[in-house]
Amino acid sequence: MPKMKTSSSLAKRVKKTGSGKYRRFHAYVSHLAPHKSHKQKKHLAKSAIVNKSDMKRIKDMLQG
Repeated sequence: MPKMKTSSSLAKRVKKTGSGKYRRFHAYVSHLAPHKSHKQKKHLAKSAIVNKSDMKRIKDMLQG
């Protein structure tokens, strides 16, 4: 059986942290931004940690 390929689209969107977790970025940051509040845009601009329930799927997609 051939090797699994890394999902390059996911690899561009997720980075591994030093502790082994995966860091992702929020959606809805720039599209239709003028009507969003400054507070909302500020919070969306920060990165987030991938949810524990999604970790197995993310790891499988990144194993290339």
